[in-house]
Amino acid sequence: MELYEQKQQLLYHFLQNQNAERDIYHDLMPFKVKEILLIATLYDAFSIEREGRFVDEIFGEFHQLNLITLPRITGVSTENEVREQLSKKHFDIVIIIASVDKTKPKKFSKIIKQINPLLPIYLLLNNNKDIGYYNENIENHLIDRTFVWNGDSSIFLAMIKHLEDSLNVENDTATGIIKVVLLVEDSEKYYSRYLPILYHVILEQTRRVITEVKSDELYKVLRLRARPRVILATNYEEAVKIAQKYEPHLLALITDVKFMRNGIIDDKAGFELTKLLRSKNENLPVIIQSSNKKNRLKAEKLKTTFIDKNSQNLLQEIKFFLHNYLGFGKFIFRTSDGKQIAVATNLDEFLKLIENVPAESLKYHGSRNHFSLWLMAQGEIKIAKIIQPIMVSDFSSDTEFRDYLLYVLNNYRNESKKGRLVKFSESTSFDETSVVSLASGNLGGKGRGLVFINTLLYNINFHKLVKGIKIRMPITAIIGTDEFDLFLENNNFSELVYLNENVNMDISALFLKGKLSDALITKLKFFLRNITKPIAVRSSSLFEDSLLQPFAGVFETFLLPNNAPTLDDRLKQLCDAIKLVYASIFSKLSRDYIEAVNYNIDEEKMAVVLQEVVGNEYNGYFYPHISGVAQSYNFYPVSHMKPEEGFATAALGLGQYVVDGEKTFRFSPVYPKVNAVSTDEMIKNSQKEFYAVDLSKREINLLEGETAGLKKLPVDVAEAHGTLKHLASVYYPENDSFVTDLSKAGPRVINFANILKYNYVPLAKSISVMLNVVKEAMGSPVEIEFAVDLNKDKFGEASFYLLQIKPLLNNPDDYVIDESAIKKEKLLLFAEKSLGNGKIDTIKDIIFVDIKNFDKTKTEEIAAEITQLNEQLKKENREYLLIGPGRWGTSDKFIGIPIKWSQISKAKVIVETSLENFPLDASLGSHFFHNVISMNVGYFSVRHEKSKSFINWDKLYGQQPFQKTNHCFHLRFEKPITVQMDGKKRIAVIY
Repeated sequence: MELYEQKQQLLYHFLQNQNAERDIYHDLMPFKVKEILLIATLYDAFSIEREGRFVDEIFGEFHQLNLITLPRITGVSTENEVREQLSKKHFDIVIIIASVDKTKPKKFSKIIKQINPLLPIYLLLNNNKDIGYYNENIENHLIDRTFVWNGDSSIFLAMIKHLEDSLNVENDTATGIIKVVLLVEDSEKYYSRYLPILYHVILEQTRRVITEVKSDELYKVLRLRARPRVILATNYEEAVKIAQKYEPHLLALITDVKFMRNGIIDDKAGFELTKLLRSKNENLPVIIQSSNKKNRLKAEKLKTTFIDKNSQNLLQEIKFFLHNYLGFGKFIFRTSDGKQIAVATNLDEFLKLIENVPAESLKYHGSRNHFSLWLMAQGEIKIAKIIQPIMVSDFSSDTEFRDYLLYVLNNYRNESKKGRLVKFSESTSFDETSVVSLASGNLGGKGRGLVFINTLLYNINFHKLVKGIKIRMPITAIIGTDEFDLFLENNNFSELVYLNENVNMDISALFLKGKLSDALITKLKFFLRNITKPIAVRSSSLFEDSLLQPFAGVFETFLLPNNAPTLDDRLKQLCDAIKLVYASIFSKLSRDYIEAVNYNIDEEKMAVVLQEVVGNEYNGYFYPHISGVAQSYNFYPVSHMKPEEGFATAALGLGQYVVDGEKTFRFSPVYPKVNAVSTDEMIKNSQKEFYAVDLSKREINLLEGETAGLKKLPVDVAEAHGTLKHLASVYYPENDSFVTDLSKAGPRVINFANILKYNYVPLAKSISVMLNVVKEAMGSPVEIEFAVDLNKDKFGEASFYLLQIKPLLNNPDDYVIDESAIKKEKLLLFAEKSLGNGKIDTIKDIIFVDIKNFDKTKTEEIAAEITQLNEQLKKENREYLLIGPGRWGTSDKFIGIPIKWSQISKAKVIVETSLENFPLDASLGSHFFHNVISMNVGYFSVRHEKSKSFINWDKLYGQQPFQKTNHCFHLRFEKPITVQMDGKKRIAVIY
């Protein structure tokens, strides 16, 4: 049917705009009371504080509701203080508490209105007897509203919310479908009773809703804004004007019977108002309240609810009305004669009952808009907005109406979870669309980045930006830091691990004996029942990948085959991996790093990320076609490339190979067809091995480290698997060229030519887009880790997976080196390729590797010697210049010094240099270089054979060494050396 299809299109457009719901929440309640000027005598202020629990009501209520705009109260008692405060700061509302001196409120009001005529003034009386006096003696334009305080300080919250609702209602009804409760009452005594009751019930409902919501805290706070607005009218004309203006949004009418109409008191005004509004909405819920019990019969004839103003059960009667008529409680399914047949307490139960309740009940509720009302009361603005315009008469059959409701609700429930952090429940589905929280607490840097990635993927239409590939994120769950605290506490580990004398304790063995909480173990079992592929267990500490201190590669990550014989075996491996991630905080590497950046170890906490590994199984091995790292800033551009265009390094297999700094392929995502190195270098440095999850390992010893579940395989194994097809080229020495046809004989070179040059999949475009989006979102240069599955779906699209994002900090200030003023004879070093910016003149120590007797088979011994020297300098708190051959921080001991950043933590400047028969190939894809850049350590590359760069070795060897090891020299000077780094030109000099 045409109308039915139109409704489906309406739903489609709503669900496609993933920002729509949060945008609605963000745009609600633009005005909030933040500053209150309270005018009261010291005695009145004391009375309110002591007897009325003023602070409890104002601050306690806001705190309980998680309201983020806690108002600040400034108390004054004299006219001079009023003038002084109004001259110094802005106030949103003035509350004057009437005292024994009845002339004061008028005097204060005149002063305030003279200074700021638009500032709302509310008068609060201490008793009902004074209402008449102040109405007669203070002009209306001086007091905006009068309230009566009878010992219940909830009146203060009601006053604040009343002002906010009055000023926000026009915006909020235009922006969303916020509902309006119209209260018509001209008695200060009674609306001072009704407003606190209404806000109590409404805010209590709001609190219940957000408590049940399984979503992130920001989303909960935003949903608070979706509550109904309560608008007060004191006469017939004002009520009609409000009702007409907000007619589509009118949720309920609560009206007195006797009030002003046409300028005179009308004994039937409430009845007439009810008839008028019911003529436009026959199902409008109405309460008629009166102190005259004779009006009950007339109210019942109008099919309204009657409440006696003097009832001792006023709160309960209003609660009953709101729950039964406005959807503020459970949804009660009824037949057309009002008989209860089923009850739903939440959206999931509501959905199940929609499937099964009789069609008669669906028609009964649908024709009265009960579904939309209840969903709105639950804070589900978006779905309520979809359902609201739907009429039962739009559908040709009961089945069609039921199917439509189910279609809308199911799609909404699935779509609403996309791009969010969802708290675990037994109904949780583990899929790519949302990140599941398995334990509360902080997410850690890595976890926070993953939730942010997930949000980006479902709030930006990347398919429009990159065609031919799906940008995705693996199935992900996060264990918050509260479980880490619980683990230490429940196992009595806290005192042991933090004591200095236990630094050398085997923490890993200790933690493996500990027990995770029963609640987490239950959730992990559920997780394992849903995940059959290998699992990555990643660290996510508070400091890790944060904007201030990115601890890249410091903590453990384990890749579990997840194929042990039984669920219990798989669970034990997973629990052990989690415990070892916890233990990695207390490793020597971690302690050294934390100390190096001036933190205490007790400031660090650990969350854990569980992620399905990207890839497929090939003859007992599991791995993706491609893994890689990309950075948005290229510190070593070549040709016409610009630094801000970024770079990427990629490799066959798992990402362990890339982040460890092994031989990978480096390219520019903006110029993917440009080869940055010569043919000889490409062949020599081509990837020869790759990492895969070894599925034959059903039992693994996690104490072996991060590679316990992995295996390093030669590249020809991948060719046998068929996964090398689009990644490698064959070299023809006869004409010095490459072809992508692997059926040809010849050396295989992994250069991704079929992808980067011939665009089998738009990998370069995907990287470029993601770098730009993430860089813009984080406000700093960034690094991303990714994996690619080249297997294409039915739409012909491969998959690009984002695995991690990190900020990549650098010094934004420019330091300029005047090259014309450089005198070569005075230089110790000149580098045409450098990282860093600024001037350093505090270094008095130099450590350099003895290049005259360098043996590349001894690089591990060299690393150990440098570590010892670093420890000595750390104790003396002295920074140093470090110079050595090859690539620092590599895991390949034959191409550089295999050292961790924490082992050279006092090095302020690091220099890598090439030697004869020991060429230099700089890589920024490893964790080592990520930390170097983020810590703004100077890093210089000296390649003699290809540039003007040089190191004056004669000057170094001509100095008397402070100490010497088997492979290194340590020099110390009385005066500091001078280091200058030009970040824009990427040149550096050392005097």
